[in-house]
Amino acid sequence: MTNFWSICNIFLLCCLVQACHSHSCPGLECWYMNEKAAGGLAAPPSQVKSLLRIKTKGHRTASLEDLTDPSILRVYTVADPEATLCHRSRRSSTRKPHCELSRFQPQYSALSWASSLSDELSPIYLQADWFSATVQDLDERRGTASIMRAPTETNELDVVLSVTTTTVVQSRLGEPVLLQCQFWANPASPLSGSGFAVEWRYQSHGSGRLLLAYDGKSDRVFDSPEEGMKMDFEELHRNGNASLVLQEAQVHHSGMYICMVYLPHLLAQVTIHLEVAEPPSLSIHPSPLPLTAPGQSLTVHCEASGFTPHSLELSWDLKDPDGKTRSLGPGHLTGHKQAWDGTYSQGTRLELNTSDPELGRGGELTCVAKHPGGTRRASVALRVIGFSTPSLEDSMMMLAVALVLYGLIKFVSWLFLPSGPAEAVETEKKEN
Repeated sequence: MTNFWSICNIFLLCCLVQACHSHSCPGLECWYMNEKAAGGLAAPPSQVKSLLRIKTKGHRTASLEDLTDPSILRVYTVADPEATLCHRSRRSSTRKPHCELSRFQPQYSALSWASSLSDELSPIYLQADWFSATVQDLDERRGTASIMRAPTETNELDVVLSVTTTTVVQSRLGEPVLLQCQFWANPASPLSGSGFAVEWRYQSHGSGRLLLAYDGKSDRVFDSPEEGMKMDFEELHRNGNASLVLQEAQVHHSGMYICMVYLPHLLAQVTIHLEVAEPPSLSIHPSPLPLTAPGQSLTVHCEASGFTPHSLELSWDLKDPDGKTRSLGPGHLTGHKQAWDGTYSQGTRLELNTSDPELGRGGELTCVAKHPGGTRRASVALRVIGFSTPSLEDSMMMLAVALVLYGLIKFVSWLFLPSGPAEAVETEKKEN
């Protein structure tokens, strides 16, 4: 009996240890970017491998026993009450998140929607070491930017501002798009009670523009948000949800979006890459294909239209009557054409010669379009006289022709031949 209870106690202890470990926040490895000057010129920053030991409300801190990599030269303890740096996806992730840590200098913002935030501020609170951390969770496409404060010459950091987003968003044309931006300001910091500001910008191909700017302290929107975009300001104040909604995704919406959140003298920003991908619509001409005689040449066109982005692979496949499929190649491709709505079109031309033994039996001809938005196919029947099985339409047409010919023969026979047995009997009586 004693052995039984000992085994039970060991089992319970193991379960407790496992439960504690499952609720722990794993250490976050970061590259500390140490900028240095060389002869008055800025030299490339040196990278020092570091470890962030994260303390949260519901998770234990990663112990120093977890530090098994001798190349880690810096260790910081980070107080993160809301676990903004400890996402559950990292516990089961097959790839380590990419993290960069660097020094941060609090600065006054002269922007009209953020300048009022620094009216009331304790300069003593700013007299500390400030750090900026950017984390990219590669598996879940999740990005976090955090501003942290540490008393001078210490390695004890406190998260003051943290902004989180989904770094890559994909959408079809015409669909609503949610660009996530969630921020958290530490209520224990005197900066969190001085208001906030939010700014959204768009960048693509080297140019950018302001989409929306909002001063949360005065509850004021600067300029009008770009048409078709909106933000829930009540949700912004209540839960720090600064997400931007695009009501209908268009081609020109593809690009990089930047969400910037301001506290007095602090700025944290995240980027979102929006990919609007619409697969093509396919059409084959002529359709249906005419009935072809052996040895006859035939030209077939396939047109792909209404797709974006312009990356597209067109090819042809042929399935013979035995069900075997083989590739006929891309054919003769045409150049891209852009429509008024920004979508693209492209075509391919295929020249067939049924004297080829592989084509002489006919089959199913398919145009294949491979696109980032999905693969599309369009098929027609290739029918060769003497080899192809007639389709239902052909069978109905042949039946109709046969009935017409039969009726025509009966009509001619009624006009020019004897009427029937009665006339034959009458003729025989006359002869007798």
